[in-house]
Amino acid sequence: MALKSTLTAKLDSALAQRRVAEGFALLDRHNLELLRLQPLHQEAANLLARVAQWVDLGYRDGDFLQELVRKFPSDVRGRMSLRAYLQLRMAEAFCAMGEEDLDRAIELLDFVLKAEHELGDQRLAAIAHFWKGRSHRKKGEYDAAMEHVVKGRSLMQTIPAPKLAAVIQIQESWLLFQKGQSTAALQLLEVANAQLATTDDTLSLGNIESAKGRMARQAGKYAEALEHFAQAVELYARRDPNHRNLARALVNAASVKRLIALQLRKRIDARAESSQSALRDVSPTSKGAAGALARYTQVCREALEELQRAGEIYSLHHYFSGIASVLVSTGYLHLDSGNIELGAQEALNAYELAHDKNDHIHMARARTLQCMAENARVDEQLGEDADAALHANNARQYAEEAVHWAELTQNRQLAAEAYVARGMMFANDFFQQYDEAKQCVDHAASLIGPEDRDHLWEDLMALKARILRASSIDETLRAWSEGLLGEKTFQQVTEEFAEIVIPKVWQREGKKVSKVSSRLSISPKKVRRILRNVGLLE
Repeated sequence: MALKSTLTAKLDSALAQRRVAEGFALLDRHNLELLRLQPLHQEAANLLARVAQWVDLGYRDGDFLQELVRKFPSDVRGRMSLRAYLQLRMAEAFCAMGEEDLDRAIELLDFVLKAEHELGDQRLAAIAHFWKGRSHRKKGEYDAAMEHVVKGRSLMQTIPAPKLAAVIQIQESWLLFQKGQSTAALQLLEVANAQLATTDDTLSLGNIESAKGRMARQAGKYAEALEHFAQAVELYARRDPNHRNLARALVNAASVKRLIALQLRKRIDARAESSQSALRDVSPTSKGAAGALARYTQVCREALEELQRAGEIYSLHHYFSGIASVLVSTGYLHLDSGNIELGAQEALNAYELAHDKNDHIHMARARTLQCMAENARVDEQLGEDADAALHANNARQYAEEAVHWAELTQNRQLAAEAYVARGMMFANDFFQQYDEAKQCVDHAASLIGPEDRDHLWEDLMALKARILRASSIDETLRAWSEGLLGEKTFQQVTEEFAEIVIPKVWQREGKKVSKVSSRLSISPKKVRRILRNVGLLE
């Protein structure tokens, strides 16, 4: 018993200072004692709760922890003290998190936190809040996640345990980012990094780089994003070349490379269409065209290789949400290259995996991809008229489901993607329901922050352009002059009118915001906002 108490104290000390290699070596030295754990020993459950925290840091795996949990059968639990029982429940909650049973994890941690006083351990209580916050975050429930993450961080700072607080701040930063507070999120990451930089906690340091990469990607800074993801991969690999977080970084890097490939293809297509001379420049025999196409092919190949590696790692861990993310990302690459059938199949496989785990985020992502695939079939007019109707109605069904699943979360980006896909469905050649498409644009625009300049913003601008090309400005103005406003408010009509007039005046005034402001007697701020809304100003 004394040995267990000493071991627990040493593990706590190493954890608080994030001396990871020391903690792993300590657990290895006492591995036999752990495997012989007696459930009714006073410190057994306490030690089990500590082991769960080290498994969270990358020690062994969830199967090892499950093996220890099984040493506490139901007939023994009735004889455990309340404190020991709460510690056991914490370990079980972490196992549930690893098995992607997030509702079960939340239920167990809620039970523990309702008896927080009886737990009698402020640090363990902070970890319970932290894990509960993470479980809510994975479900896309960001308000509940923030509540528990902030509580956990505050408890750690009170102890004080600054390095443990810094680990929780990484999650807090991510939640701030999801709420559109990018500047505050980055500042918090720097605070966490300052605390952890001198430790060997490569998992947390990798999480910081990964978070920075996601933020850079959403800001449209793709080269910077790739640098952060590469650093994250290197840091994760120091701990475990098959770590789940390493797979996540590979998926993120692949998604950035897909966006770079899309930009390359747009430039190639634009040059090809600009003039006959440009067409000659990018012909198959052109040196410039060959280089651009080779670069495009290389980037796509690298993305697919990274996704394949990520899929292998996720499969090792039986992590189905991760596999679903790989399938969706792979599906988009196939769809981009014109392989609609394969893209749609990957989306279907992803949806089925996510549905089995009640994973609303990946269900929404998969349905969005399925909508885009069906929409591509409609726009390319594949098959007979009856086929076009079938694909159009499939696109509509998938779009509605994507919006439904996305709105069950608090993920702004996810919901915006679903609304853009829905808008593209309404604006396709079959439906041509441009008023409904405009409503989707408005919904998506309300969810995208001013700092978001990634593919989603570009897709939104493309959808706006499609609607404007299809909708006659003359018809719109004529309808307004006759009082036919539909269900629009006067403010909405005013805003749409500004989006028609201000870009035209801006072009005539040499693209000078100050001249437009003076000419129309409105603030430069409003001019810039309107120009940004229609995709003419960064």
